Formats: sequence, structure tokens, C-alpha cells
Amino acid sequence: MANATIHIDVVSAEEAIYSGEAEFVVLPGEAGELGIYPRHTPLITRIKPGTVEITPAGGGDKELIFVAGGILEVQPKVTTVLADTAIRGADLDEAKANEALQKAEEARRNAKDKQEIAVVEGELAMLAAQLAAIRRLRKR
Repeated sequence: MANATIHIDVVSAEEAIYSGEAEFVVLPGEAGELGIYPRHTPLITRIKPGTVEITPAGGGDKELIFVAGGILEVQPKVTTVLADTAIRGADLDEAKANEALQKAEEARRNAKDKQEIAVVEGELAMLAAQLAAIRRLRKR
């Protein structure tokens, strides 16, 4: 069992972000953080904005990928993350995220109805998660 791995695919509508063997995967489930090991019980659940952390097979640096929500499917040998948006940790831009956060906060102040407020609140949550992912990456 020491050599057990799981294949992980992280894809977005735009592109395949990651595909490879991993020893462990951590990601933001709707009800809290999920840890996936090889031979995990099958599972399908929604994920919320946050960081997917992949521990590659054979060691090496962990791969961090920001996802803006989506679906997780776990099978005994394959884990698939179908993300609304996915960005490799190295490609995250803190200045752009802060600028987008300021614009979203201004949009929230100017929002007129409940639907508009709800849309802006969702965007704010996604941007806050993206900035948290950037800070987490910087700590490494």
C-alpha cells in the first residue's frame, strides 16, 4: 500500500490544468476541507472556491491550484475536479485580484436589489478565496 497513488485531473471550461499521479489531494468541499487518498470511497460533491493542494507521487513540490467552485468526482483510482475556473498557483496575480476585489466591493455598495447583491457577494467570496490561495502560495 506504500506505493499506492491516485490519478487526478483538474479541468476547467477553458483547459486541462493538471493531470498526474498523486499520493494525496486536499480541496475545499462544500461542507469543509476534503482529503482524498488512493482507494477513497466513491464520492460526488460540489466544491467551493479555494485551493486544491496536490501531493505528487514520488515526492516533489506540492501543486497548488485555485478553483472558483465546481464538482468533485472521486473513484477508487481516479479523482476528477471539474472547476468553473481553475488557475495554477504560479499564475495567480495578487495585484489583479486586489483590483477586482475593490471593484466588487464598490459594486456591492451600489447594488440595488437582492439578486444583484447575491451575484456580487458570490464574486467577493471567490476573490477572497483567491487572495487566500495567493497568501498560502507565498508562505511556501
